[in-house]
Amino acid sequence: MNSDASRRCEFDPDKLSLRLDVTFAAKISAINEVVERILALAKESGCVEGREFEVETSLQEALTNAVIHGCKEDADKLVEVTASCDEGRGILIVVRDPGQGFDISTIPSPIEGERIFASHGRGIFLINQLMDEVSFKRGGAEIHMLKKKPPA
Repeated sequence: MNSDASRRCEFDPDKLSLRLDVTFAAKISAINEVVERILALAKESGCVEGREFEVETSLQEALTNAVIHGCKEDADKLVEVTASCDEGRGILIVVRDPGQGFDISTIPSPIEGERIFASHGRGIFLINQLMDEVSFKRGGAEIHMLKKKPPA
């Protein structure tokens, strides 16, 4: 992570056109509804027009990681999601879980060696490929994902 990581993925709160805060029990079955609500927000605002697939896939991966790794699929724990649309910049999504986090530098590349054939372990890689800016806070228990608005 570069030294600009603390300034990345931030919006001016006064310029937000729409914001959605969702807290849900850490159950895999709850993820699709949250994703649908956030995609509806994005479509309503037009902040990522034509880039919904990237947002949907990244959000699915981040929420799944929060439920499985951050909450250990304990439905008594909560995952928090904030999605903010800035008409000029795009959509910022923040996912928080109560877990211990992780060291991003210890996550092995899923495109090297035998990991290419693994059936899991691609979530963070995909998020980094699909979103324009990604940063981890709170020791990895919080991910900030920015998808920029496409040029006019």
